Order: sequence, then C-alpha cells, then structure tokens
Amino acid sequence: MNQERILRVLLGPHISEKSTRAAEAGNQIVFKVLPDASKLEIKQAVEKLFEVNVQSVSVVNCKGKERRTKFGTGRRNHTKKAYVRLQAGQDINLMGKE
Repeated sequence: MNQERILRVLLGPHISEKSTRAAEAGNQIVFKVLPDASKLEIKQAVEKLFEVNVQSVSVVNCKGKERRTKFGTGRRNHTKKAYVRLQAGQDINLMGKE
C-alpha cells in the first residue's frame, strides 16, 4: 500500500464519553478516519504512527444529520469511526500526560 495514503487515513482521535469508557474497559482507542478507508489501512496506520500492536479493528459509518436553516434543509457530512483494540500491554497516550 502507498505509504502516503497510510499516513493520511487517520483524521484524529474521537473523544467522547463512550470512547473514554471503551478505552478504560477494553483497551480500545477510537479514531475518525477517511470514509473510504479499509480495516487493513487503519491497522497499518495505527501500527506505523504509534508503534503499537493492533489486535482488531471495527468500523462504524455515521450518517450526517439533516439540519434546517432559514435557507432550507441541509445535511452534515457523513463520517466514519474506527474502534481499534490494542494487544495486552500496549497503550497510546493521546492526552500528552505521562
């Protein structure tokens, strides 16, 4: 796979209450990814960028919400999230604290 593509797959971490609970309970990290990214690309990107071993990857396609404005209706963009489960003993520090 193209190295440039692999480095652009991850758009950023997804921080929410649900993702925080998943990180604490199941050693999972949630990322926003490109809508056309595959599980293999996501796995390779996480392993290359953070130097950890990935056990599994699950993806969720989130539909954009319809919104009404005074100009009519519109739609937010569709997004894709990846739940990345790390192997035991592996950790990614997204907050910058030791």
